[in-house]
Amino acid sequence: MSTPAAPRLVRDRLTLGLYAPFVVWGWLLYSFNPSVPLLGDELGVSAAQAGLHGTAMAAGGLVAAPLIPRAARVLGRRTTLVVAALVVAVGLSGLLLGRELPVTLLGMLVTAVGGNLLIATAQVALAAHHGPTSSAALAEANGVGSGIGLLGPLAVGACVAIGWGWRAGVVVTAVLGVATALLVARLPRSPALDRPGPAAAEPAEPVPLAAPDDAAAARRGPRSHAGTFFLAALVAATSLEFATTFWATDLVLERTSAGAGIATATTAGLAAGMTAMRFVIGPLSLRVAPATLLAASFVISVGGWAVLWTATSTAVALTGLVVAGFGYGAQYPLSVALLLAASPGRRDRAQSHATLAGALAVGVAPFALGAVADQVGSHQAFVLVPVVAAVGLVMAVLGGRAVRRTPTALGGSEPWHDPTSDPSPTATTPASPTTSP
Repeated sequence: MSTPAAPRLVRDRLTLGLYAPFVVWGWLLYSFNPSVPLLGDELGVSAAQAGLHGTAMAAGGLVAAPLIPRAARVLGRRTTLVVAALVVAVGLSGLLLGRELPVTLLGMLVTAVGGNLLIATAQVALAAHHGPTSSAALAEANGVGSGIGLLGPLAVGACVAIGWGWRAGVVVTAVLGVATALLVARLPRSPALDRPGPAAAEPAEPVPLAAPDDAAAARRGPRSHAGTFFLAALVAATSLEFATTFWATDLVLERTSAGAGIATATTAGLAAGMTAMRFVIGPLSLRVAPATLLAASFVISVGGWAVLWTATSTAVALTGLVVAGFGYGAQYPLSVALLLAASPGRRDRAQSHATLAGALAVGVAPFALGAVADQVGSHQAFVLVPVVAAVGLVMAVLGGRAVRRTPTALGGSEPWHDPTSDPSPTATTPASPTTSP
């Protein structure tokens, strides 16, 4: 008996258009975050105070979280994406033009509101559009974002080295935001971009994941526990990524002889590892249990940390960041895909919870690591990284076990199929001649 072929991701015009928000967010994160120590030096503030930009980013996520389902319901996802992209451009002007800490923090807050709303809405739209292949779509979209982000620290490092300053590299985000607003406004019509209907009115799923008499129990019991575990794993993943991108530059400066420009550019190694893994993990998640891949990614991230933490040369530190990136790259997209799949009929709300939880992680992790670094130095402070990774590993394992305890609800496998996905023909049709394999 032949094994059924794994589903294929089809990259149509709508899919590629929905990748644009990830380009905006990726450039912002990987160009600005490594610049935080440089901004702190300019403003004459401590590492903990500079880390408040992470707190401001988190506050933006907290503001954006309740807006996600409401904006989708009132404006529709297309209009929400357009408005959010423009808010990013507006907020960034305050961040770049500010010369005092309160002004730059306010600019970061506004930018983060737009950015979180932008990326969250794009993720829900991709999940709605692709259904059974949503894990691959989300991983690839995040891969595109981190791939573009790979250029961010290189651009900032080059601008610093030639005397233009870090702002010259970060300002590209505003240009990308405006371009994304124009692109999304021109995308073809699709239910994925429309106002979502009530959960009860959404289509159940192309293939039932639970028997009719077990459906209610499956949604109340272990399935909901799986969602909680995957949400906790997402918090760990976000904490690792943001703490590292904010303070890896400082660690490299402290432990190696690299100058400011080179140390900032080494963060590109993290983005490179994340990008490479995301293009691998997407197709792999259609063949291997995503929860298992998620657990393995936390182990890999600890290996990368070990190399980075023990490094005394720039080359070794760069290698550690690349390896850590292999782990980090799988964590966020898999956590989101698993969470959305474990939230039948509540995609926008689940994404809202993910944004809220992620915002808390963004606010706490960089600030906490910066505060510890003020006391004991960046090297000792980075011991927090494997501790957080261990928590993420446990949550991923518990989530996978919760899934396996509900075989009737999830087809005896892992929950990457979104049970409320729109039955769009692009989710199941073979690739067209113009579609990448």
